[in-house]
Amino acid sequence: MSPAMIFNIHLALGYVPWLLCFGAYIWPRLKSMEPREAQRAIATLHSFRFFGLVFLIPGVTGPDLPGGFASFAAYGDFATGLLAMLALLAVARPAIFWPLVVAFNLAGVVDIVGDYYHGTMLDLPGHAGQLGAAYAIPILYVPLLMITHVAALYLLVRRGLGEPAAT
Repeated sequence: MSPAMIFNIHLALGYVPWLLCFGAYIWPRLKSMEPREAQRAIATLHSFRFFGLVFLIPGVTGPDLPGGFASFAAYGDFATGLLAMLALLAVARPAIFWPLVVAFNLAGVVDIVGDYYHGTMLDLPGHAGQLGAAYAIPILYVPLLMITHVAALYLLVRRGLGEPAAT
């Protein structure tokens, strides 16, 4: 099996255990929380996205990692992480908190979708070995990030429609 095929299998299967875990343990808890606390929990996870800057560190990733992928992924993660941190700092001020929650979730979805697009256009599977130590990010971390963005956006829409938190 080629490294590119293994990478693509890893990408696809990375979602399976997270969806199973999320459905069994995380989603029931998030739905039962007050909307602000649920978003706060999701923002806490995303506040660690500053780690995406690792794609720009020589030696952590290989020299042949496509630059168009590395830069977009690194700065998209960094921006999303900063927005999540700002949301956490503003949790006591709803007029600031809620727009920041929307912003970090939209920025994060655009980042991940853009990373998948750039990865496809730049043949990231063919360069998977160039991810080096950062290989685990798209395989293990990104699926959880995307799942929680979808959940956060769903909860935002549900909150906007006035549906109370489940008990």
